[in-house]
Amino acid sequence: QVQLVESGGGLVQAGGSLRLSCEASGRTIGMYTMYWFRQAQGKEREFVAAISWTDGTTYYRDSVKGRFTIARDNAKNTVDLQMNSLNSEDTAIYYCAADRNPFYRRTTSGIDYWGKGTLVTVSS
Repeated sequence: QVQLVESGGGLVQAGGSLRLSCEASGRTIGMYTMYWFRQAQGKEREFVAAISWTDGTTYYRDSVKGRFTIARDNAKNTVDLQMNSLNSEDTAIYYCAADRNPFYRRTTSGIDYWGKGTLVTVSS
């Protein structure tokens, strides 16, 4: 079992930055693909970013490319999401996830472990 706890959410003005952190416990994340998903009110949970455990390749949804950066620290068992140039459409609950499948996916189906989420609110 892997337990995931997100932190770093909050209220930020449009154009600002936040750094989310996800701390894992129970097992090391060294052989897990790590994800960030988000869910806005009234909408389905959507893929934001992923980072491979095999070669560190990163993946992003188009709307966050160039603004968000995912990074992992296997020694600390953490994965972070640096978010810059935030806008109101980034407002959502952000979830950290871990999956043993080495091939990343953009859907929530089959993801092994989820955190409880952290709320990001961007004011315009």
